[in-house]
Amino acid sequence: MCCGLLRTAYRSSSPLSLIKGYQISDRPPTTIVDWERSDNFHNSHVLQKDEILDAAIQNSEANGLPAISVSPAQGKLLYLLAKSIGAKRILEVGTLGGYSTIHLARALPDDGKLISLELNEHHAKIATENITRAGLASKVSIVIGSALNSLQKMDSELKFDFAFIDADKTNMLEYFVEAKRLVRKGGSIYVDNVVQGGPVFSAGVKKFIISLKEDDEGRGDYNWHCEWQRYDGFLYAIRK
Repeated sequence: MCCGLLRTAYRSSSPLSLIKGYQISDRPPTTIVDWERSDNFHNSHVLQKDEILDAAIQNSEANGLPAISVSPAQGKLLYLLAKSIGAKRILEVGTLGGYSTIHLARALPDDGKLISLELNEHHAKIATENITRAGLASKVSIVIGSALNSLQKMDSELKFDFAFIDADKTNMLEYFVEAKRLVRKGGSIYVDNVVQGGPVFSAGVKKFIISLKEDDEGRGDYNWHCEWQRYDGFLYAIRK
C-alpha cells in the first residue's frame, strides 16, 4: 500500500479573511469552542441541508444510540472517496445507526452493494429504519453478530472496492487484516479514529499502528482532520 502523511496548515493570509464576520487568527483553534465555531462555519458554506441524514441522526438519538456517528463533513468525505474510485462493492465494519452507511450507499451505482457488519441488534434495527427511509434498502445488507467472525467467514474471491472500519478499537488490527484480504488490488481501506481527542488513545489502536511498520502491505496514507472533538485522525490505505 502507498503511504504518506498529510497535515492541515493554518495561514493568516487565508481568503476567508475577506468574508464579512469571519475572524481570522494567527493561531490554530485550541478549544472545543474554537473547533465547533470553525466546523460550523465550514459546514454552513460547504454542506447542503439534508433532511434524510438529519432524520437518521434524530431517530438514532431518540432510540438511545450513542452520538458517535461520523461528522457531516466526514460522511461527505466517505461519499467522495467511494465515488471517486467508482466503488461497486463496499464493506462497512460498524453500522451504528446507519449514518455513514447512507453516505457510502449513495456513492454506489444502481447495481452496487454495501455489506455492513453490526454486533448490536438494536443498532441494526434503527439503522435499517434509517436506510429504508433513505431509499437505499435494496443496496444495503446488515449482518448482525461479531464483525470479526463475519469477516473471517467471507469468501476472499468476492472482492470489495472500498472498506470503512469504524467499530471497536480492540480488534482494529484484526479488522484491517481481514479488510486487506477482502479488498481488491487498487481498492481503498479507511480506518477511523486512529487518533481521537489528540492522542493515540487505546491499546488496540497502538497495536494496529505499530503493526504497519512491519507490514509493507499495511502502510497507508495518513490524513488528519479537525472536528468539534478537536483532533480526529484516520488512516487511508490503497491496496497493492
